[in-house]
Amino acid sequence: LLLRWRRRRALWRKVAEAQERQERSLVRMEAAARRFREQHPSVNVVSILSLPLPELSKKLRDGSLPPDHVFYAYVGKALQIATETNCITEFLQESETQLRKAKLMEKRGLLYGVPVSIKDSIDCQGHDSTLGFIKNLNKPAAEDSVVVQVLKRQGAIPFVKTNVPQSLISYDCKNLIFGQTCNPLLYTRTPGGSSGGEGALVGGGGSILGIGTDVGGSLRFPAAFCGICAIKPTGNRLSKRGIMAGVTGQKAVAAAVGPLAKDVESLALCLRALLSEDMFSLDGTVPPLPFNEEVYSSTKPLRIGYYETDFFTMPSPAMRRAVRQTKQLLEEAGHTLVPFELTNVDYVMFNYCVRGMFADGGSSFVKKFKGEMEKGGTQMFFWLAKAPHWLKTLLSWIAKPFVPRFSSIVRGMKENTVDEVWSLHHEIEDFCHQFIAQWKKLNLDVMLCPMLGPALGIGYPAKLSVAVSYTMLYNALDFPAGVVPVTLATDEDEEQLKGYKGYYQDWWDRTLAKAFRGSVGMPVAVQCVALPWQEELCLRFMKEVETL
Repeated sequence: LLLRWRRRRALWRKVAEAQERQERSLVRMEAAARRFREQHPSVNVVSILSLPLPELSKKLRDGSLPPDHVFYAYVGKALQIATETNCITEFLQESETQLRKAKLMEKRGLLYGVPVSIKDSIDCQGHDSTLGFIKNLNKPAAEDSVVVQVLKRQGAIPFVKTNVPQSLISYDCKNLIFGQTCNPLLYTRTPGGSSGGEGALVGGGGSILGIGTDVGGSLRFPAAFCGICAIKPTGNRLSKRGIMAGVTGQKAVAAAVGPLAKDVESLALCLRALLSEDMFSLDGTVPPLPFNEEVYSSTKPLRIGYYETDFFTMPSPAMRRAVRQTKQLLEEAGHTLVPFELTNVDYVMFNYCVRGMFADGGSSFVKKFKGEMEKGGTQMFFWLAKAPHWLKTLLSWIAKPFVPRFSSIVRGMKENTVDEVWSLHHEIEDFCHQFIAQWKKLNLDVMLCPMLGPALGIGYPAKLSVAVSYTMLYNALDFPAGVVPVTLATDEDEEQLKGYKGYYQDWWDRTLAKAFRGSVGMPVAVQCVALPWQEELCLRFMKEVETL
């Protein structure tokens, strides 16, 4: 007991030190922003912050806007949003040195002078990538991740790191070290996760461009919940070197790194900059596919598949309305919309996603929590992963008639042999080919899909792991998928929620109905999807939706 008490005290000391560092970071940001204001009282910060990224970057490159004006405008705004939402974990002090060097740069990259926020799990030299784990504190990265290196070569200035949920396997944003991040639009709502700090900061206007990761919706949830745009590219379109994963080594559900921004044009500019010779030379495993301008700027009418539900997670009235209204606007603009029939999403969720991510029975997941004082929003997975095989089998059998979804999750958490894992990967490949065959049979260019929303109340994602079906499908398939906010939740949506039952009418469905309530005025997005390696077409479709 004495040893345990001493260990816990040591852990709490590490947490307290990290929180003090976070506090010092905010104090430094405040001092830097104040110093700049005193030295340059005539700078119009409001007009700088109102510029969209393409216009801002153009002014920075042609010299009509000094980089320090932009940098300190965003440092001041980021500080305000961090105070309101608790989204920043660390100010990257070397960004001020980089800013001074940027002024001397002869070759001005596409993101010259643009301040960029970086998710906690993406390595920045000299800084921790904690994933919300105490054990990862005081272990600074030896070098920048490839994505951060490319951003810097393109002239961007990474200036803050942002908060994540513990382990990243959550779409809320809370950990024991830095606490809960709130939604900038309504503080009682989650900003989404696991790139929740990015969603809150970009959504609140404290960053013009953020970089996050996505293994089940971790870019798309924060974007949808905070009313901004994001794209999850095909898993290997951008380098993942130097990026920490929630479940390391699993190949069943493809992870990806991607940008978040206020508009689609900003995402396109970011991908233009990242898909450069710098990326391809720093990571030889990334296919050398530069950004395809011709596809992105095309105006030919699109043939668009669509569905309103996946028959697994019943859409909220606002989600259904968002898809219907977008479909109507696209048809009026001359595009062709074709119904797409989704089947077996329950099988995909339990047999590909849950089983694929926890193919070792969850033992590597459990190891990550060894020595931690809290299990974050993943208690159910943690408990199941620790349960012996016979108990999982028994639980699954008992629960099947009463709670079929829980039974399937328990069954998906059993330990697999190597042969079974290989068979699973083969099955996922087959599923992907079948999905593409159905897509090609309908001669589709892109797909319009629902996106979970409006934002759930804080704490609800931990109880609703099953509600990731709309996003996680496209990680299992490894298709590029982006989100665009299209409407706001209305009083009528709220009224219709009273009749929300769900497809299974189980505890999860009842909880989801409660989680959606009280969201009038919150943004609701749609998901735009394309085939693998067609990020430019996905962005072109997103741009069309955004414009309409």
